[in-house]
Amino acid sequence: MTMLPPQNTRQIGEALRRSGVTRREFVHLCSTLLLAAPVGLALTSNSLTPDELASNIGKASRLPILWLSLQSCTGCSETLLRTSMPGVDELFLNLISLEYHQLLMAASGKEAEKTLSEAIRRHAGRYLLIVEGAIPGAGQEHCLKIAGHPATEILRKASADAAVVIAMGSCASWGGIVAAEPSPTAATGIAEHAGGKLLINIPGCPPNPYVLIATILEYAVASRFPALDDQHRPLFAFDRFIHEHCPRRGHFEAGRIARHFGDAKHRKGYCLFGLGCKGPITHAACSTRHFNEIPDCWPIGIGAPCFGCTESKIAFRMPVYQLVILEEDPL
Repeated sequence: MTMLPPQNTRQIGEALRRSGVTRREFVHLCSTLLLAAPVGLALTSNSLTPDELASNIGKASRLPILWLSLQSCTGCSETLLRTSMPGVDELFLNLISLEYHQLLMAASGKEAEKTLSEAIRRHAGRYLLIVEGAIPGAGQEHCLKIAGHPATEILRKASADAAVVIAMGSCASWGGIVAAEPSPTAATGIAEHAGGKLLINIPGCPPNPYVLIATILEYAVASRFPALDDQHRPLFAFDRFIHEHCPRRGHFEAGRIARHFGDAKHRKGYCLFGLGCKGPITHAACSTRHFNEIPDCWPIGIGAPCFGCTESKIAFRMPVYQLVILEEDPL
């Protein structure tokens, strides 16, 4: 993939038309956004229909985006590019102007470094910086260098003139798997290296791509970002526990709890609390917005307990099958 030409003032609607994206496909994306962000999001606060939302978004200008990949498995990029109905990869690259992405751009070496520097200069104060992956801690800077520059230096340079820094995924938000003990690279999230810029965390392993898209479009259309919780997560996606809308909650309330993988209760779809499900203490929208537009394409949907990947003190900190302690233990 090559970078799109620098036509950053072009409206989103015009970019979609020129790329061959139909109105029907775009309206379908907007209907998905309405489902992904049912409350709190300014894009949907006026009870807009998908067609009306598409009209509003189409008038907005494409925002310049710089995307850094640090200590990551690239899963955060994959979750964005592997969606369908219609393909978010096609739509996303027209909703925004992707100026730099280490994994997707055609340029490499000195040309890639030049692209980053020029994008920072050309869009100073306007671009959104998205970061996936953790960052090596003090004394471990040698673990991740690009063109001889440590990750801390690259991040500070890229964030200096950004309008906002978005931590995409659990690793960027608070260290994720690479920060799990004993963490030989002393990895952390990017917050302390973001230069004091407004930071938005979109945790998940991987995160839901529609949360990122809705967050970006909120800024493009309304010139503001969604309200955040005390961990800098967009409230529209992290304001409730997975357990509140889990399709297995009825079994939980009735005391029908699976105890072992593959047993009769597990095969019948009973609640996974007894297998260590972290849904009752995990804030996320997984139970209402599944992945790849496929019903039940999420951990609990395929019979695996929630891992708690959107919570800084649960995922990669608490054993997978350790039981959650509730105020009233249902077992």
